[in-house]
Amino acid sequence: MRRHTGQFLRRLQRERGASEHTVKAYREDLSALAEYLADEDGRTPDPAAITVADLRGYVAALGEAGYAKSSVARRMSAVRSFFKFARREGWVQASPADALRNPRKSRKLPHFLSSEEVGRLLTTPPANKPMGRRDRALLETLYSAGLRVSELVGLNDGDLDFPQGLLHVRGKGRKERLSPLGSYAADALQAWLADRKLAANEVKGDEAPVFTNKFGRRLTTRSVARMLEKHLATAGLDPRTSPHTLRHSYATHLLDRGADIRSVQELLGHSSLVTTQVYTHVSTGKLREAYEKAHPRAG
Repeated sequence: MRRHTGQFLRRLQRERGASEHTVKAYREDLSALAEYLADEDGRTPDPAAITVADLRGYVAALGEAGYAKSSVARRMSAVRSFFKFARREGWVQASPADALRNPRKSRKLPHFLSSEEVGRLLTTPPANKPMGRRDRALLETLYSAGLRVSELVGLNDGDLDFPQGLLHVRGKGRKERLSPLGSYAADALQAWLADRKLAANEVKGDEAPVFTNKFGRRLTTRSVARMLEKHLATAGLDPRTSPHTLRHSYATHLLDRGADIRSVQELLGHSSLVTTQVYTHVSTGKLREAYEKAHPRAG
């Protein structure tokens, strides 16, 4: 196998223009497989003799050795590329790697704030200054409607429906939805809009940006992130917190308080329920509590 690997790597560099870094990574990954398959005398099998069972054993060995799923997936990518080349060259009739599936990556649980922490953050901007009132309105709106930061900075005056308590939101892929707006956010928004001044070149009327900087121009997502960093430091909250954390917190708090997952999916504007289901994992404490209260044999 080592001889065939050398031919594959030379072809990879010559025909595909692979970088030295890529060739080095492929060499290491394929050498690791060859070492695993070698017999007691160090002889490696011919590619045609390698079976699906051999490769599954190799994947299992990597897992037992503590390799991260991403590292296993990368090594299997190199193995697939090698056997694809081997089949084209006639070294094997079929690739044993075709039957393998990459290990499923575990989804990271989203970082979120407790309701008490959210309350501290929302009251941190000073209410006696125009920019403080803007920041309060901005944070209240992010949390009240569970918006993405891009959706927030894209809000225009025409998207606000105070009588109905709704926001018209333009989400990913130009999908539009209506998001409920809580009374705290509505009050904060109206206080800010009374202060807001628009730059001369900004569009007026329904197309006027809701959130602007001190020059009257539409805020950017980076400006929102910098503003949040400042208020997090003042409130003494986790610096890992991002604007998206408030969206995570919104979804988690809704589920914790009994909202059904389909409704939360609609409110977040997720096209797939799978995307929303990650929030159920951070709400298991409440589910356990409900189970222990309700089940006659829970203990």
